[in-house]
Amino acid sequence: MKKILITGKNSYVGKSLMSWLDNYHDGYSIDLISLRDDSWKEKDFSVYDVVFHVAGIAHVSSDPKMEGLYYKVNRDLTIETAKKAKAEDVKQFIFMSSIIVYGDSSSEKRVIDKNTTPTPSNFYGNSKLQAEEGIKSLDSESFKVAIIRPPMIYGKNSKGNYPKLAKAAKILPLFPDIDNKRSMLHIDNLSEFIRLLIDHEERGLFFPQNREYVRTSEMVKIIAEYHGKDITLTKMFNPILNLLGLKLDIINKVFGNLVYERSMSIYKENYQIRDLQKTIELTEK
Repeated sequence: MKKILITGKNSYVGKSLMSWLDNYHDGYSIDLISLRDDSWKEKDFSVYDVVFHVAGIAHVSSDPKMEGLYYKVNRDLTIETAKKAKAEDVKQFIFMSSIIVYGDSSSEKRVIDKNTTPTPSNFYGNSKLQAEEGIKSLDSESFKVAIIRPPMIYGKNSKGNYPKLAKAAKILPLFPDIDNKRSMLHIDNLSEFIRLLIDHEERGLFFPQNREYVRTSEMVKIIAEYHGKDITLTKMFNPILNLLGLKLDIINKVFGNLVYERSMSIYKENYQIRDLQKTIELTEK
């Protein structure tokens, strides 16, 4: 039985992983811990095989007053947790980074491959990248460091852009028909991927994503159809959206392009167990 400690007691990913692994009964023993105060420093990590570190500030802020907090939580706390795990003989440390280390999506086609250099465009992305750099040096045969750079994660009760798109799908008669491509990752596909990393005691850098790229307009239409609503995709708004996309971040967040080259996300076992249609059904039911 693998003993796993998940940091981030209230995190969406952490709680979802715990629920997923509960399906395997005797295979995993899981604890959740909060790092919001210093009491975690007294906890004995030596009883765990794996620390899955998901604690952190999960969404982008443009408020310069928040910058110091992002580095304190996303970088410094990650490194401190990893050092404690190594000192107490934990075998594997898994860190949830983000595709955001490569910068923002773009109105033009944007494909990330293994030769793409991270270029964070904000302190959220930079704090994640600096955390990665801080824990890489801790990797060894006895302390395996695995770093995950997921694209946008979605699923039942997720936060971020998906709930906003779902709300739009339920109330709008028309929606822009934009030909964009996004890498996305359903929470079940992510949870299965993490389970496999744990089982195989992996180390290194990983880029999981859904099997299919997602076109925002297509996703909205599938959501609407699930709820029995007819929504018309139209190109009438495209000229103004293309113009605004160069100036407004919100437009690029919804209709921008940002994908991982597919071969980066191939793993030796299948973790892409849900296709797009099924993920929408599971998220919306």
